[in-house]
Amino acid sequence: MSVKSTAVTGPALKPDPKYGNTMVSKFINCMMWDGKKSVSEQIFYKAMDLIAGKLKDQEPVKVFETALNNVKPLVEVKSRRVGGANYQVPVQVTPKRQRSLAIRWVLQSIRGKKGRPMHERLAAELIDAFNKEGAAINMRENTHRMAEANKAFAHFAW
Repeated sequence: MSVKSTAVTGPALKPDPKYGNTMVSKFINCMMWDGKKSVSEQIFYKAMDLIAGKLKDQEPVKVFETALNNVKPLVEVKSRRVGGANYQVPVQVTPKRQRSLAIRWVLQSIRGKKGRPMHERLAAELIDAFNKEGAAINMRENTHRMAEANKAFAHFAW
């Protein structure tokens, strides 16, 4: 008996009005608090203006996309219980989860820093991620390091 593919897809995400990019729209939605999308959009677009001013030879949307691609993890560890013991088993990360983890880590790193306006923190973190440094890249490296340390338990992945 064959198994039907029942992939659940949500409503299609509309691209953002300024850049026409669905990744930007997803990021703005994830950054939003209390349903205040206009505030989230203002923060994002101000950050893009700052990036355009600092990196004159690069398009801000390309910097944003490259930064998120640099933060995306390739592997992560999941806890598996085998015979009364818990093992941290390295597994591949699906593309959708890669994107959500990258967005979550960037937002977590900018929310953890205090003292400057949100758009300045976002611009600085995206530039750092574009240059493969910063707090979000450290989270990715820690995840990869954990998976590398536990690759002996990879045979428990199923």
